[in-house]
Amino acid sequence: MTIALAILSLVALYPFLLEALRPRMSSRARADAPGSFAKLSQGTVHYRWLGADEGPVAVCIHGLTTPSFVWTPVAKGLGDMGYRVLVYDLYGRGYSDRPRGAQDCAFFIRQLSDLLADQGITEDITLLGYSMGGTIAPCFAAQHPSMIRQLILLASAGLGQDLGPASRLLAQTGLFGSWAMLSVYGRSMRRALEAERSQTSSVPGIVDMQIAQLRHRGYLPAVLSSLRGALDADMQDAHRSVADTGIPVLAIWAQDDDVIPIAGRDMLTSWNPAARQEVVAGAGHSLPYTHDAAVIQILSAHLKRQGSGQGGPRLTTSNV
Repeated sequence: MTIALAILSLVALYPFLLEALRPRMSSRARADAPGSFAKLSQGTVHYRWLGADEGPVAVCIHGLTTPSFVWTPVAKGLGDMGYRVLVYDLYGRGYSDRPRGAQDCAFFIRQLSDLLADQGITEDITLLGYSMGGTIAPCFAAQHPSMIRQLILLASAGLGQDLGPASRLLAQTGLFGSWAMLSVYGRSMRRALEAERSQTSSVPGIVDMQIAQLRHRGYLPAVLSSLRGALDADMQDAHRSVADTGIPVLAIWAQDDDVIPIAGRDMLTSWNPAARQEVVAGAGHSLPYTHDAAVIQILSAHLKRQGSGQGGPRLTTSNV
């Protein structure tokens, strides 16, 4: 009985011990990082300025598991349109710190507010959110409408998506969810990424860059905390507030997205009838780096339209 109990205890503790033995995100790990770092109120944040040297500012918020490098192709396109583009790693991802605690929308709004203040950004910005970033961006816009020129959402979470039984189990089962996250999520994520190696990508080596996230302490707990926080938030009030302030909204959906289904567009329409919506044909959830040409084409047309004062709700499909 004692031996069996010891074995059970080891099985229970092993994932937590393994996580504790992973290396921290340290200055050594950051030695080859591109861009710069800012010491903010919740920790150090990695960021890069891309695109034009002068011009209006666009700020890009990435999703649950893939850091800011996911934005590189779209940022280049925005730069060609004359935008200065700020991309950054959310806490827990990329080269940013891994602070403990709840990762809800308020947590990420504070990170973005701190970063904008640190960078001296006082003009209104074009704010883009991809996947989970599509929950953070509307919440930020609802709280700081005077800072937002327009809001752009790519495959946005927070619009009625169902992340599936496995994610629900992780998010809703307390300590067992934490154990399961550390025990199985990493292997599951690695398998899913390996299956994407044949996928055309405008970010060279993106599969290896994503897998590398699993090496450092705090990444998996951060993903779990965001599942329980930012991805579990009720976004209705934020979207309705954005609609009430008249901030222009563009939502871009991937036709074949099996992570965030385009059915979310109906929810967005009900909350913000003025939102403009576009669908990229043949694209999956990785559209910022697999179908970036189509995304950039949509952005170019939208930004020109906003510049000319045109607007209004619309739903079309792009085949680029």
